[in-house]
Amino acid sequence: MGSSRSWTDNKWTATAASIWIQCTSGSLYTFSIYSAALKSTQLYDQSTLDTVSVFKDIGGSAGVLSGLLYTAATSPPSSSSSSRTAVCRRGGPWVVLAAGAIQCFAGYFLMWLSVAGLVTRPPVALMCFYMLMAAHATSFFNTANVVTGVNNFPNYRGTIVGIMKGFLGLSGAILIQVYQTLLEDKPSAYVLMLALFPTCNTLLLMWFVRIYRETEGDEDKHLDRFSLVSVVIAAYLMVIIILDNALSLPSPARICKLVILVMLLTFPFCVAMKAHLSDSRRISGTSFSGHQIDDSNLLAPEIHSDSRHAHSGYHQVPSGTVREVDTNKIDKMTSQCGENLNLGQAICTSSFWLLFIAAACGMGSGLATVNNISQIGASLGYTSSETSSMVSLWSIWNFVGRFGAGYLSEYFLHVNGWARPLFMTITLATMSIGHAVIASAFPGALYIGSVLVGVCYGSQWSLMPTIASEIFGVVHMGTIFNTIAMASPIGSYILSVRVIGYIYDVEASVEGGNSCSGTHCFRLSFLVMSSAALLGSLAALILFFLTKDFYHQAILRRLLNSVRK
Repeated sequence: MGSSRSWTDNKWTATAASIWIQCTSGSLYTFSIYSAALKSTQLYDQSTLDTVSVFKDIGGSAGVLSGLLYTAATSPPSSSSSSRTAVCRRGGPWVVLAAGAIQCFAGYFLMWLSVAGLVTRPPVALMCFYMLMAAHATSFFNTANVVTGVNNFPNYRGTIVGIMKGFLGLSGAILIQVYQTLLEDKPSAYVLMLALFPTCNTLLLMWFVRIYRETEGDEDKHLDRFSLVSVVIAAYLMVIIILDNALSLPSPARICKLVILVMLLTFPFCVAMKAHLSDSRRISGTSFSGHQIDDSNLLAPEIHSDSRHAHSGYHQVPSGTVREVDTNKIDKMTSQCGENLNLGQAICTSSFWLLFIAAACGMGSGLATVNNISQIGASLGYTSSETSSMVSLWSIWNFVGRFGAGYLSEYFLHVNGWARPLFMTITLATMSIGHAVIASAFPGALYIGSVLVGVCYGSQWSLMPTIASEIFGVVHMGTIFNTIAMASPIGSYILSVRVIGYIYDVEASVEGGNSCSGTHCFRLSFLVMSSAALLGSLAALILFFLTKDFYHQAILRRLLNSVRK
């Protein structure tokens, strides 16, 4: 990026724009806001409403089309472009974002027409299609922002994926704050807001989301600032969620807390401007881009440890590993891992299916937990306000997992060379403990278990795309990780319907009714889900050993080359 480039034409503004789009992309996490209105106006029973909800989960996870469109829209031209901005002449990420905006508006607007009674009540199948289309938009927003971030920051994939996925996790809480302040007790109007707000936000900002191939100076420092902003916003949301559930705030107070939230959301653009000014000053003061680094320092352990670690918090390559690099071994390994495989080639690898199994067990059991947490609380004697607080705070724990797993896995990869699947193994094992805690049903178990499961569930959404990009490459990353993400609704259906629902109905029939009360209602279900999460952890552990050499050599050599540049 040259010093003459405007502040709107750089990877930092692209990142801030992506963050804002992510902040309004999580409408599928707010289904509970308007589900009662949908049920009453369309005369649905509970099973029909659950069917519509299943299509929401399918639409949010089935992102193969968004991945294919992203690959087609951003594939580099055959001849190298003279511009350092590698935006394909065929289009760019904005094509995918525009397609998502169209689906978001069409799905929610048609749904609003039905809920508001402006059109004849549609058949259930048609309403399921509306929901599928509206939720499918999220996969387009998410694919465009996440994959563009990985392309712009290839050496900090975990960090940027954690940031993007983290803000997506917070988006549900952000949208609910807007609803509670401006449209409280008007769920049908909220559906119209979902048709307009995310669509307009995306159409305004999608032009700034571009791919930049060059590596800037101090990327880790500026990404850490984006990370700090996300943590501050998450902490603020947690505080106001707790206040909302504990107190009845007057209208002026609600408006005030929304204004503060909007002010906090402007900080990503402040970070982007500061990063651009910093890079511009750095470039204008030197005759070349980047830092001059003596290769001898990279290969000397004692010099490497002091000078590199002082310059950066975690951009450190273990020198012992670098010395052991065998170029022939790396070339052989990267012919199987790390190359830009397409979906068909990736499916033929064991790594793909190990990731799929881990995702089905981890994401599936996590989604099954949040979908049933209110009913679990009721059976264990928790009040409705207590269960509402747990549901509201789920988005915060989700964020902590998404952001934390991305940041920590990146840190330990750069500093210690730890392969990223190890963190998937650890988080899935911890999720297994969380399910077991809920099954134990001791006082406060649901609070503790929901925190553990929520954090570990969010972690999978950060780790899985990052691992997929490293093992299979970034060219077809959108298609591949969205295909693996389909394991989430599959796992959720099996565990929610075939395990939790079946066992609950059996226990309820023993009590002679349609409802069940007591610890026995969900104990066996969560022991099964604990076992499923443990199975996912085992699959991730196998993946760790399978890719351990690849991470230690191919990935670390890539980081070393980036430092030299």
